Amino acid sequence: MEDYEKLASDLLEWIRRTVPWLENRAPENTMQAMQQKLEDFRDYRRMHKPPKVQEKCQLEINFNTLQTKLRLSNRPAFMPSEGRMVSDINNAWGGLEHAEKGYEEWLLNEIRRLERLDHLAEKFRQKAAIHEAWTAGKEEMLQEKDFETASLSEIKALLKKHEAFESDLAAHQDRVEQIAAIAQELNELDYYDSPSVNARCQSICDQWDALGALTQKRSEALERTEKLLETIDQLYLEFAKRAAPFNNWMEGAMEDLQDTFIVHTIEEIQGLSTAHEQFKATLPEADKERQAILGIHNEIAKIVQTYHVNRVGTNPYTTINPQEINGKWDKVRQLVPQRDQALMEEHARQQNNERLRKQFAGQANIIGPWIQTKMEEIGRISIEMHGTLEDQLTHLRQYEKSIVNYKPKIEQLEVDHQLIQEELIFDNKHTNYTMEHIRVGWEQLLTTIARTINEIENQVLTRDAKGISQDQMNEFRASFNHFDRDHSGKMGAEEFKACLISLGFDIANDAQKRTGMMDAEDFRACLISMGYNMGEAEFSRIMSIVDPNRLGVVTFQAFIDFMSRETADTDTADQVMASFKVLAGDKNYILADELRRELPPDQAEYCIARMAPYCGPDAVPGALDYMSFSTALYGESDL
Repeated sequence: MEDYEKLASDLLEWIRRTVPWLENRAPENTMQAMQQKLEDFRDYRRMHKPPKVQEKCQLEINFNTLQTKLRLSNRPAFMPSEGRMVSDINNAWGGLEHAEKGYEEWLLNEIRRLERLDHLAEKFRQKAAIHEAWTAGKEEMLQEKDFETASLSEIKALLKKHEAFESDLAAHQDRVEQIAAIAQELNELDYYDSPSVNARCQSICDQWDALGALTQKRSEALERTEKLLETIDQLYLEFAKRAAPFNNWMEGAMEDLQDTFIVHTIEEIQGLSTAHEQFKATLPEADKERQAILGIHNEIAKIVQTYHVNRVGTNPYTTINPQEINGKWDKVRQLVPQRDQALMEEHARQQNNERLRKQFAGQANIIGPWIQTKMEEIGRISIEMHGTLEDQLTHLRQYEKSIVNYKPKIEQLEVDHQLIQEELIFDNKHTNYTMEHIRVGWEQLLTTIARTINEIENQVLTRDAKGISQDQMNEFRASFNHFDRDHSGKMGAEEFKACLISLGFDIANDAQKRTGMMDAEDFRACLISMGYNMGEAEFSRIMSIVDPNRLGVVTFQAFIDFMSRETADTDTADQVMASFKVLAGDKNYILADELRRELPPDQAEYCIARMAPYCGPDAVPGALDYMSFSTALYGESDL
């Protein structure tokens, strides 16, 4: 118990002595002193506090052990004297920790403040030294009287030099303000050497005011000295400033007046003429400017003569002289009427070109639509069903004769076009037709009428050879025209298929993708559904008939040929037998396996069930008689 009391008293006494030291916030003036305080605090953290932490821990251990022993011995618990309880020690220790934390924060803030002060003080010294070095000798320079004996050029040089100095002086204004601002900040941060800083700053500011006054005084003296000479020099400068652009204007005008122009339309030459008239309207004003420039030169001569100024008679700012200005002005006046004549001649030429354009356009705008109309009318005649083929043929030949009779107009247009080419006319806004368009349209028209007449003649030959009636021919034409969607005179595979269906052929719809053309499998299915039972060889044969060039389209002539064969009654049984013979490989019989291989399952089984066995000398087991089947099948309605 005594040990606890003594240890607690010593620890509390150490805390009592240490807390005031940690709570002392008296600042130091130098960084070295503050760093020493920081070092003392670090010694306290490293050397003095750790043993006390151990004592505090041991004190708590002793107290707990003592209480345990007393309790085991059935003795009363130990009650330390007032103020030495474990809780009292903990409270005192907490106060120590709090003071220690605040002390450390204060030390760091003070060090930062002194660092800032040292930095500002060094910055002040550097800026002050730079400024003082710059101002050295400036007062003596500003007090010189060198301008009293200077010439105008020397005065100008001194003025430029003085202006440069004034710019330099103005640029240093910022540094002086920075020096004053740094000195003010050092005062506000309680810098220990503020008196010397303030004295140096005041000296700099006083010197700066003196330099400003001397600068203004020298500037006024220079301006007074140069007044007379400057008046003459300003006139020279004004002459140069006005003579240079006027001289450039005259040179540009001479260049424009002599420039070769290339125009292609009357609007372009009118634009040039308008611009030239506008230019001529500016000549009186330009002459006034010329006289004003010459007046400046005359005024200079008058001043030199009046004040007896010793001046060289040349302008230091320009090489242009009054004689040169007058010479170029006379040249401009000579070129204006020459330009007038050239523009008038070109305007007449462009008027002739415009007449040629309108002459060509007037004919082209009639011939172009006439060709297009004739093309459309021929197309309508070839697909219409008015009258017999002979009537259509007669009508087309009349059209051909009227077209041939139109040729002189084409030839006249060629003559007009030749005139346009000779005049190098490249465009014509009055028409969208060119001679090349007309030539191509004319050639297409002649080709179309000849080809259409030939097609009708071939249709007449086909009709007479096949014995097709006019009604049948009209029906074929109506169906073909209906499914010839683009009126091109040709049907694609899908159009051909739809046409056949419309004519009564029972063609099953194929479920495959439609491509706009009928491929081999589609066409084979189409023919099978019409009654043709065939394999690849027979299909290729029929395709080679309707589309011999394998273009994927069916012409009206091929369509008529195909339909004439399909509607004829003489060769149907033979065609069916020929098809079976191809499937059988030129044998007089066919096997069930061959039918199943070449035909769809339902059609193959249909034929197998109805074909009689083949009994010829070359018969083999399972041979079927397709000839008798074809003969019996011909004419049946349920095929």
